[in-house]
Amino acid sequence: MVYQEDVLKFCHLFAGLDLADADTLRRAMSGKYRSKQEMQRIVERFFSNCRGKGYSEEVTQEVWRQIESFAGYSFSKAHSASYAVESFQSLYLKAHYPLEFMVAVINNFGGFYRIWVYVHEARRFGASIQLPCVNKSNYKTTIYGTDIYIGFIHIMSIEYKLARSIEEIRRDEGPFTGLNDFITRVSPGLEQAILLIKAGAFRFTGKKKAVLLWEAHMMINKNKHEDIRPLFSSPVKDFSLPDLAQGTLDDVYDEIELFGFPVTMSWFDMLETSFRGEVSARRMNDYTGKKVRMVGHLVTVKYIKTIKNDWMNFGCFIDAEGNFFDTTHFSPSLKNWHF
Repeated sequence: MVYQEDVLKFCHLFAGLDLADADTLRRAMSGKYRSKQEMQRIVERFFSNCRGKGYSEEVTQEVWRQIESFAGYSFSKAHSASYAVESFQSLYLKAHYPLEFMVAVINNFGGFYRIWVYVHEARRFGASIQLPCVNKSNYKTTIYGTDIYIGFIHIMSIEYKLARSIEEIRRDEGPFTGLNDFITRVSPGLEQAILLIKAGAFRFTGKKKAVLLWEAHMMINKNKHEDIRPLFSSPVKDFSLPDLAQGTLDDVYDEIELFGFPVTMSWFDMLETSFRGEVSARRMNDYTGKKVRMVGHLVTVKYIKTIKNDWMNFGCFIDAEGNFFDTTHFSPSLKNWHF
C-alpha cells in the first residue's frame, strides 16, 4: 500500500467490504471518526468477510496489521498528485525565472520562512534589492529586470489607503518630482510622510533623510484636513540647514525598525567582530569528522521529541557568504547550549 486509495482496494477486493464501508474505514484511520460504534461494526465485518472467504486467521491478521500500521502515515493519491504538479511547476519557475519566482513568493505571503529569507534568496540569484521608492514601488513588491523594489506593504505601520493611492496617483498623473509635489498630490499626513522618508522612499531627490524630515515638518500643517487636496501647490520655504549627520548605520537601523531586517546591508556587516567562522558552508565537506567553529545567522528551528520524550532540535543557518547550512542538536548538548 502506497496511498489511502490502496486501503480502499484492499478492503473492497480482499475483504469484500462495499466501497462506502471501505471509505469509512479509511477516514476513521485518518482520525476522522463518524462514530466509534460504526468503526467497530466495519472492523468486525472485515474479519467476518475474511473468514467467509476462507482466509487463514494468520493471513487476515497480517493484512489487517499492514492496513492499520499504514493508515497512520498514509496520504491521499489525489493530494499527492496535485502537490507533485505544484512542486514541479515551482521548481521549473525557480530554475528558469528565479527572480520573478521569488518576488511571487514574497507577494504570496505564504511559505515556511519569514520575508527576509526570500529576499536573501533573491539576492543570491543576482537580484539588486531596492528600498521602496514613491516613483518605482507599488503596494506589493515589484521587479524591473534584476532590480527588486520592496513594496509599501512591508513598511511597518504604513496605512493601506495611502500605500494603494501612491501607485494609483503616480499611474494617473505621472511620477513625483519631489517631496513637496508628493505631499501636495497625495496628502499623506506627517506621520505617514515620516515613515516613507525613513524607509528611503524619497532618495531619488538626492537629499538626506534629516533634510527631508525638516522639510516635511515645514510643509505639513497638522491642523489641516489631511485628506483634502489643495488646488495649487504651496510654495516651499527656502531655508538653509547645516550638514546634518546621517550615517549608513543609521539608515540600516531605520530599515530594521520599519521592515524587520536590514535591506542595504548584511546582518554580518553590522557585527563588531570580524570573525566569520573557521569554515564556510561550501567548505564543510573538506572537514568531515572534524570539530570546527562556524558563524551563522539563524533562519529557523524545528522542535521534535526523541523516543525518550526529550527535546531535540534541527537548525538552519546562513553563513557570511550567504549559503545555507543545517545543524542537529541532540538532547544532551541542547540542555547545555540553547539557541
